[in-house]
Amino acid sequence: MMSKKGQVFSQLGSLGVGVASLVILLAVVFLIMSQVGTQTAEQAGTTTLAACNSTACNATTTLITATATIPGWVPLIILVAIGGLILGLISVFGRR
Repeated sequence: MMSKKGQVFSQLGSLGVGVASLVILLAVVFLIMSQVGTQTAEQAGTTTLAACNSTACNATTTLITATATIPGWVPLIILVAIGGLILGLISVFGRR
């Protein structure tokens, strides 16, 4: 059976894998959305997505705008997770 110290330290590895996966996923998603926006604008005959006035361009612009707030939440989620781990370490080592 794993001690409480081992449980807290094992959560650090899980947090690292989760954060790395999230960063890679967000990078891929934003790259794909950028390419979709470019392709949509080119199909509509314009050079930029902002100049496009079709339904596909409007949908792509709305999606890009909606997902633009996600990276702002990532640091807050990471800080909360790290804070929880620190509180767990304090409670484990504070019981001596």
